[in-house]
Amino acid sequence: MFEINRAGAFLFLLVSTFWLVSSIHAQPTYVSHSFSRPNNASDNANYENNLTALLDSLSSKASLYNFYNDSANQIYSLYLCRGDVNATTCQNCVRTASQEVQQQCQSNRTAIIWYDECKLRYSSENFFGIAATSPYFLLWNTRNNSSPDERDVGGLAFIYTLVSKAPNWENMFGTDVAEAMNNASQNIYGLVQCTRDISNDECRSCLLQQIEEIEGCFQGKIGWNIVGPSCNMRYEQYLFYQQPLAPSTPASQPMPDDNPVTGAAVLLGFYLYCSIFRRKREPEEHVSEEILLHHSTAATHFMEGHIHERDQDNSGELHCFNLTTILTATNNFSDANKLGEGGFGPVYKGKLLNGKEMAVKRLSRKSGQGLEEFKNEVMLIVKLQHKNLVRLLGCCIEREEKLLVYEYMANTSLDAFLFDPIKSRQLDWAKHAAIVGGIARGILYLHEDSRLKIIHRDLKASNVLLDEEMNPKISDFGTARIFGTELFLKIWSSNSGYMAPEYAMEGLFSMKSDTYSFGVLLLEILSGKKNSGFHHPDHSQNLLSHAWQLWNEGKGLEFIDPNLVDNCPVSVALRWIHIALLCVQEDPNDRPPMSSVVLMLGSETASLPTPAARPFSVGRFCISDQSSTTGTGTGTGFLKLDKSSTSVST
Repeated sequence: MFEINRAGAFLFLLVSTFWLVSSIHAQPTYVSHSFSRPNNASDNANYENNLTALLDSLSSKASLYNFYNDSANQIYSLYLCRGDVNATTCQNCVRTASQEVQQQCQSNRTAIIWYDECKLRYSSENFFGIAATSPYFLLWNTRNNSSPDERDVGGLAFIYTLVSKAPNWENMFGTDVAEAMNNASQNIYGLVQCTRDISNDECRSCLLQQIEEIEGCFQGKIGWNIVGPSCNMRYEQYLFYQQPLAPSTPASQPMPDDNPVTGAAVLLGFYLYCSIFRRKREPEEHVSEEILLHHSTAATHFMEGHIHERDQDNSGELHCFNLTTILTATNNFSDANKLGEGGFGPVYKGKLLNGKEMAVKRLSRKSGQGLEEFKNEVMLIVKLQHKNLVRLLGCCIEREEKLLVYEYMANTSLDAFLFDPIKSRQLDWAKHAAIVGGIARGILYLHEDSRLKIIHRDLKASNVLLDEEMNPKISDFGTARIFGTELFLKIWSSNSGYMAPEYAMEGLFSMKSDTYSFGVLLLEILSGKKNSGFHHPDHSQNLLSHAWQLWNEGKGLEFIDPNLVDNCPVSVALRWIHIALLCVQEDPNDRPPMSSVVLMLGSETASLPTPAARPFSVGRFCISDQSSTTGTGTGTGFLKLDKSSTSVST
């Protein structure tokens, strides 16, 4: 937007040297100004004299500092030069701004003037240390996208990344360059800056509010600039700021394909007067919390904006993230941010601009549900609140993406500790007890205490996450219901070791199916061994049958993890084996409900019934068919699952 217009290559070669020498004395590029609150005529002369003295003092400082604020005679003023300009350019700009503001605004109590190279502000009220976003001024590049309704998601994601970094950079100023999302040969350039009288957090908040204005006003624009009292940002598809010269690679400035428009006269014909003075805003505390769902015919998405730096409360309301926020938080779903991948899709670590970490599940695009079904499912799941359930913070539906945003668990999943010979040593008996009790209470909440009756159907070690204090939180307790049967069947082969026999063989499930899975998981926790793939050298048995045999022979201690057996209460450990064997009985009617399981785990004296028979092994019948992902093959009863069977029971 603010480039030198060259008449031709030959002329440019002739004058380039002169231009480089004289550019430091060139007039700064005017952008806009704002003034208000005229003085009373009686005290006008005295005020003007005081203002002139203060502004002249500021101009003299500009050769030494690119930011300075000062006050005298109850007049407060500051200037800020763009972080990449040299001292001479800074002083020239501040001097010009001082002269111009005195000519245009000296009879006013408040004024601010913006140039491309600097800004200058004064007021009769003390504004130092107060982040202000109004008045502000916006401009956009006239070379727009071919589709005015298309959002530049890559550009916004790029700017979000800059905003997340700039407040912590030296001088609260930052620039960056990146490849355009849809064009690897095209670079994009960004600049953000704050006045240094405000804090880092205030700088970030100021920039985020400017992004809100950009998202509302600049859809379809390939370049824009927004300036305000305390912060400003700019985004272009050409290099508009000065880069320091590297010893081996001099900085270059790519030019747009056609001659750029120049000067404020042309820009003023295209500027967007989005309430240059104060806009009528809602109070800050209400800006992000009014979560309204809407559906656009142009794009399938939930409400955009505001949520990027907000935390989830416990109201059970659905919070909606825009895709730009997710792309920024996960670094465009980079492999470096990938936490893992399950049957429903990959999971990525993300970090919001306020520093809050989150986990983003990128659901498979093969879901059989439409937007409204998905939205209703998520709104039900978000209402489930329990300390042993992973909290769903919100979701995003935009373009072809369906994303679920969860709280981030610092210690990943239980299987990462349980089956690792080194990490497992971090789990002493107290942690084992806390994990087992937490899992049981979480399942009980889903079965009996939540607003809905939820059957998890995929309880396993990898779906138990651990927070930074190693507290267990069950995940994926609602994902199954979001998808049709076809996708859910695809995870069957890898999870058959946890599935109750009636579920795996006949497609029948109930709350007792979760009881079975809990029993398998409890045996894994006690032994430190996986049920799937377990093989005893002396007898070909799975983990469940092995536990049954040792318990019946009075050798239960041999089943317990050697790292744990010397530091656990023996009677409690043996009792837990007993409880686990009750949970994995073949007949669902013989298995205790989770309410009874919680009571049995919490008591050392209550009598326990004897398990009916050796546990049934799903793996003996189904493990050979792991290649099947459609439900055809071994266990034809599995086909009894239909779409209705993936819903939550009520």
